[in-house]
Amino acid sequence: MSFATLVVALSLLIPSGPQSPELVVQQGRLAGRSQDGVKSFANIPYAAAPVGPLRWRPPHPAPTWPGLRDATAPGPICIQPPANGDPGVGPLPMSEDCLTLNVWAPEGAERLPVMLWIHGGGYNNGSGTAALYDGSNLARRGVVVVTINYRLGRLGFFDHPALAAERPSGAPAGNYGVMDQIAALEWVRDNIATFGGDPDGVTIFGESAGGAAVLQLMVAPSARGLFHRAVVQSGLGRQRSALLSDDRPGRPSAQSLGQVFARGIGLEDPTADQLRALAPERLLTPQPAFYSDNLIVDGAVVPEDVVEAFAAGRQAEVPLILGTNSAEFWWIRPSDAGAYGRIDDSLTGAERDALVSAYEGQDGYDASIVSDLVFNEPARHLARLHARAGHPTFLYRFDVVAASNPEPSGGATHASERPYVFDNLHTVGRPMGERDQRAATLIADYWTRFAATGDPNGSRRPAWPDFGRQEQLMEFGNDGPVVRPVPHDQRLDLIEAFYRRVQP
Repeated sequence: MSFATLVVALSLLIPSGPQSPELVVQQGRLAGRSQDGVKSFANIPYAAAPVGPLRWRPPHPAPTWPGLRDATAPGPICIQPPANGDPGVGPLPMSEDCLTLNVWAPEGAERLPVMLWIHGGGYNNGSGTAALYDGSNLARRGVVVVTINYRLGRLGFFDHPALAAERPSGAPAGNYGVMDQIAALEWVRDNIATFGGDPDGVTIFGESAGGAAVLQLMVAPSARGLFHRAVVQSGLGRQRSALLSDDRPGRPSAQSLGQVFARGIGLEDPTADQLRALAPERLLTPQPAFYSDNLIVDGAVVPEDVVEAFAAGRQAEVPLILGTNSAEFWWIRPSDAGAYGRIDDSLTGAERDALVSAYEGQDGYDASIVSDLVFNEPARHLARLHARAGHPTFLYRFDVVAASNPEPSGGATHASERPYVFDNLHTVGRPMGERDQRAATLIADYWTRFAATGDPNGSRRPAWPDFGRQEQLMEFGNDGPVVRPVPHDQRLDLIEAFYRRVQP
């Protein structure tokens, strides 16, 4: 054998490293990566940079670029406070020029289902660039995965009379982060076929604020037809949003909150130009509260609260998975300061006494009432409303707790399902066992099957009943999945009666 022949033979035995696939989207050419059967493209602009005169305006179309754009590394995260260890935040730098998305697709993909992830973080933190949200392992199941950045905090959810004075009457305002999400969906509609995805088979899925975003998109008229299935992970559901300009008891408007902020930094009567000239870091403190500043009913993009739309049957007519974790906000007590700690303040004495009895004492009430008020009862309520409207609905409860979990939570804490959904247990940062991998495999299989068909069932997995036919949920636990009635129905019934009184 000649030396040259030997070199060729040896090269065939050496595993190939990342390759550089190229493709063309509407704005220009991209060079990505290809490894282990998955192509990936990062830092793709889906809208123009919302900077200077474009701050606090609806997203503008993404610019074109000349030549070949490097799409091998993530772009900046959006402006936000420090991550405090949240694995759902990608690497620095951060910038206002952050409206980008990332795509993972199997080699040879053709008209595959698309899954677009909307990250959580209270609409204040997070990014689509975190390793936790790497879409490779989902893509290997036969889907195209998209993750996005969108404007956060006061850059994404904000209004002020000075801004209102300069825009046309009725123009969309306030919910710039939601408008970004819709712009990303429009980009997917126009470009995802190039990656091998099906623009007529898009599933939106998200967790916490991302789950709330999925629900908002389900009631947003301008999002209709841009997605075809939805997954809501711990996405609230009963919250009352701030209105854009109309102050009501218990519901300050976005413009009033904007005035309070401006005065707090010494701008008593600013112009729109003065607000747009502020350094972005000045908009970070004090941090906005998710229950007020960041959830806005603007009358155009988000025309009404989610629960009102679902009750009237005005939500998107798409199959829906939704659910919660077994110990969501286990560390928050009803006596704590902040919006969540005050959530039970409207209970009457009789309602409180009945709930304390249902929780078998004050300790049980203190440990679980916030989670039930914010997550568990709202999920059951929305599942009932969506199923009653005749749409496929699948409710779940996540109760997988790794043996290495250091928290005294008594269950699965808020956001702990994310590495299982993405089958990315290696990002957790502590040992994960075989039962965790079994759970991750199962959940990722259910999610991707749902994205493909609108039904999570198939491939000999345990059958997950449609909530409209059988009011039971799928509980994912350490010993495997179990179909069961919704847990703690007595206390959830009492909470439902409370909400019926305060939210007629």
